[in-house]
Amino acid sequence: MSKPITGFSKLSKSKKIDWMVDTYFSNPVEAKAVLKQYWNSNDKLQQLHDEFIENTISNYYLPLGVAPNFLINDKLYTIPMAIEESSVVAAASKAAKFWLERGGFKTTVISTTKIGQVHFNYKGDFEKLKQFFDQVKPKLVADTEVITKNMKKRGGGILDIELRDKTADIDNYYQLHASFETLDAMGANFINSCLEQFAKTFKAEALSFNLFTEEEKHIDIIMSILSNYVPDCLVRAEVSCPVVDLSESKTVSGEAFAKKFIQAVTIAEVEPYRAVTHNKGIMNGIDAVVLATGNDFRAVEAGVHAYASKNGQYSSLTHAKVENGIFSFWMEIPLALGTVGGLTGLHPLVKLALELLHKPSAKDLMQIVAVAGLAQNFAALRSLTTTGIQEGHMKMHLMNILNQFEASTEEKHILTNYFKNNTISHTAVTEALNKLRVSSEK
Repeated sequence: MSKPITGFSKLSKSKKIDWMVDTYFSNPVEAKAVLKQYWNSNDKLQQLHDEFIENTISNYYLPLGVAPNFLINDKLYTIPMAIEESSVVAAASKAAKFWLERGGFKTTVISTTKIGQVHFNYKGDFEKLKQFFDQVKPKLVADTEVITKNMKKRGGGILDIELRDKTADIDNYYQLHASFETLDAMGANFINSCLEQFAKTFKAEALSFNLFTEEEKHIDIIMSILSNYVPDCLVRAEVSCPVVDLSESKTVSGEAFAKKFIQAVTIAEVEPYRAVTHNKGIMNGIDAVVLATGNDFRAVEAGVHAYASKNGQYSSLTHAKVENGIFSFWMEIPLALGTVGGLTGLHPLVKLALELLHKPSAKDLMQIVAVAGLAQNFAALRSLTTTGIQEGHMKMHLMNILNQFEASTEEKHILTNYFKNNTISHTAVTEALNKLRVSSEK
């Protein structure tokens, strides 16, 4: 049984690894070798990666792929995608090519406002608190001048601060609800710094507000933190074409395809069990680009799924219709992204990804990421309502199964050809590989 360790963070990287492999692994030498084989041979680059987080022991690789032929607002893009799941990049590429010939994707940034809150308790008369807030609000802004100076020069900064009464939810609970414009930065550190200064000023000024009783003067700050729910940092992505142009097959008309496709979207709009998987497919595309560009996919995920529930029930993020013979498929989605700050100026592959995307502004990146999500959803629904999702996915997954069984190059070649005309499943691949190996031994 392993024992707790003290002072782990103070150990060198090598000592951390020695303790870990000796404590948890049956073959410490092999475990250490696996970790070290993922170290970068460039010591300076490895140190950069080591310093991104704490207690680093190695690098964890994800494949970085690209999906070409995305026509967005009449400009061509090749989109970088960092993801481990088979068929995502292929599906995005296929959707991009489909819409390239039908006018491409159209996008609009609707708004870019971000939110932060100071949460606090106040025991007393709300009207006096409101008078205090109205009086102190200009000072809240003034006291953040050192923080906001550079952001304001670029056209961003604090947009507004509101006092919100939340006592119907929790006794004595109130908020300072602040809105921000952070331009090309995602802005988390900027927003949190402003909020913490708001809290300091608010608490200090309350002590000298002459209308407060002694108890009312002692406002209790709970926490100051940005929100990853950004319903006013919104982008729209859409595609459209005549219904007759939807068909790529003589067996399925454009009208039949559109009817089934729209019904599939409608099901996701009303059925939460379907909506979760439907939206997960959207996030396959979105997360892959968010990761490749050094942004926070966890924050994006949280905000997007909250937005999908904004009407009281979890629902589809995408929508579709046919009107006057025109098929339309669209999505409005909240995306708080940055192209400066964080990893964007540090990680070499992030810098490369952003250059590949023509060095986008945050607004540009919002549009590109939204398109990746819409394309992914279109490709998934197209497969689901025609050939089925497994046909394409399992073809892409075949190589993973073969690698799991350490298939040779020759075995991969033979079985890839075999499964062009046979149903792929884990069991079928296992049996075919075993049969091939038995026959080769004779």
